[in-house]
Amino acid sequence: MAAAAPLVFDSVTHVTATSRGRAALCMSHGGRYAGYYAAKMGLGAVILNDAGIGRDRAGLAGLDLLQGLGVPAAAVSHLTARIGEGAHGLAHGIISAVNAPAARLGVASGQTARDALGRLDAAGLVPAPIPPDEQEARTRIEAASRNGVEVFALDSNTLVKPEDAGHIVVTGSHGGCPGGNPANAVKYPVFAAVYSDAGVGIDQAGLTRLPALDARGIAGACVSAFSCHIGDGVSVWRDGIIAHLNATAVRHGALIGEPTAAFVARMVAASAAERP
Repeated sequence: MAAAAPLVFDSVTHVTATSRGRAALCMSHGGRYAGYYAAKMGLGAVILNDAGIGRDRAGLAGLDLLQGLGVPAAAVSHLTARIGEGAHGLAHGIISAVNAPAARLGVASGQTARDALGRLDAAGLVPAPIPPDEQEARTRIEAASRNGVEVFALDSNTLVKPEDAGHIVVTGSHGGCPGGNPANAVKYPVFAAVYSDAGVGIDQAGLTRLPALDARGIAGACVSAFSCHIGDGVSVWRDGIIAHLNATAVRHGALIGEPTAAFVARMVAASAAERP
């Protein structure tokens, strides 16, 4: 019987119930929620992107969560594989971190993603145990919302809603366009959006949302992954330091090196000034 084709996804959120008990390569950041989601969907093992590792190893927190559940997990280096692009991860990714269950199955730093995925999928895996429930957070930043402009801290870019059009979102997501597709930068026409640079990475993949947003007239910024926790919108709001800007954000007065809160204040003023 022919071996099943390897499971490769641009994002762990693309995993479906048909993947239960399998190993999957998902080029999401390796933060806590990515690990939780992999377990929730019953994967037997997962390989993520280390997203520059970042502050307090937040880019690998998902591996730690899965280790606690006994689930093998690894991450490829952001310097070898484009975050958000599964096919690139399979073709070029090199393992940079493994948890203890993965190490026991022979996965190690320096292996190719393809080799590591094959080892995991051949290991007689079982579906991950159901993890304690966690929810990605969507938090209104009351202190920053004013003059009819709302500000939300979102753990994921997937939490942007139609009613956020014209407002400002601060997300815990990486700044790469999933699948390398500019259309995936953000679902709705927000006024401004903030992401993590995920260590920037190979081909500056952690920043590709910025020009995509620019083309739509949306102000975009990425904070340094070393200033705050990737996957945690409130941390990006509270601790983030702006490291990269698109031209639209610069036109609105944004500055590299300022805290996220200062960037947001500039964007709130600019948005309010443009409202009828």
